Amino acid sequence: MLVTTKELLCIANAENKAIGAFNITGLETLQAVLQAAESKKEPVILQFAQVHEEEHIMSLDIIGPIMIMMADQATVPVAVHLDHGVDLHILKKALDMGFTSIMYDGSSLPYGENIAYTRMAVSMAKEYGASVEAEIGQMAGITLNDRKITENRKVDRRMFTDPLIAQDFVEKTGVDCLACAFGTVHGLYTTKPCLDYDLVKELDAAIGVPIVMHGGSGVSEADYDIVIENGVRKVNYYTYMAKSGGEAARAYASASDIVYFHDIANTAIAAMRSNVEEALRIFAHHRED
Repeated sequence: MLVTTKELLCIANAENKAIGAFNITGLETLQAVLQAAESKKEPVILQFAQVHEEEHIMSLDIIGPIMIMMADQATVPVAVHLDHGVDLHILKKALDMGFTSIMYDGSSLPYGENIAYTRMAVSMAKEYGASVEAEIGQMAGITLNDRKITENRKVDRRMFTDPLIAQDFVEKTGVDCLACAFGTVHGLYTTKPCLDYDLVKELDAAIGVPIVMHGGSGVSEADYDIVIENGVRKVNYYTYMAKSGGEAARAYASASDIVYFHDIANTAIAAMRSNVEEALRIFAHHRED
C-alpha cells in the first residue's frame, strides 16, 4: 500500500514509535526490507539516496519504478522517499516517477540558502501531494555535500542542531519532518555512539514536526528506546543491514566449493531480512508482537 511519509509519521506519533526508513540499492535490499515489514506487520519507508547514484551503486531510473511498484503491492503501508537530495532536479525526477516523499539536504549550505532551496522543494512537492524532509545541523560520517562531493565528517558538537534555529527553519519552510544532528554518524561507528538525549527532547518541544534520526545503524537498543521516547519518529537505517548481507554472502562463498550468484543473493536477502526484522522490533518501541 503506497502512502506518504507524513501519513506514516502520524501513525508513529499515535503509537509512540519510530518508522524504519531503509536505503534500497538493488532488488536484494528491496526484497529483504519488504519481506521483513510484511513479516512484522510494520509500515516502512523505502529510500533511494542520491549518493548511491553519484557513486554508481544503483541508478534511480532502474530501481525507482520497481520500488514504487513493490510498495504499492505490499500488504503494509509503504512510503517511497528520495533521501539526501542535494539538487532540485533529482527531487523532481523522483516525484515524476511517483515517489511520495523527498528530502532536500541543504545542511552544508549557508542557513539562508538552505531555507530558500528547501522552500522551493516544499512548493514543488505540494504539486504532487508528497511529503518533505530537510536537515539542520551537520551529520558526521559519509555525507554528500551540495557540490556532490562525498565527505567523511568527524563528530563535532558544534555541528549539532540548535533548537531555536530548527524552530525558525521549520516555521519558514513548512517541512513535514526534520533531520537533526545529535550525535549519530552516517556509516560504520568507529567509537561508541554518544547521543545527546536532552537535545532530542528540546528539539521535540521546539520544532513542532517529527524528528528524523539519520545514522541509525550501530546504535544500541537502549539508545533507540530513549530517543524514540524523546521524540524521534523516523530512523534511517542502512549500513548494518548491508553489512549483514555482505557477511552472510562471504561466509556462504567461503564454505562452498561451487558458488552460484543466485545462492549468494538469496543468502544475503535472508540475512538482511533478519537484520531488518530486529530493527523493526526495536523501532516499534516496546510494542508486543
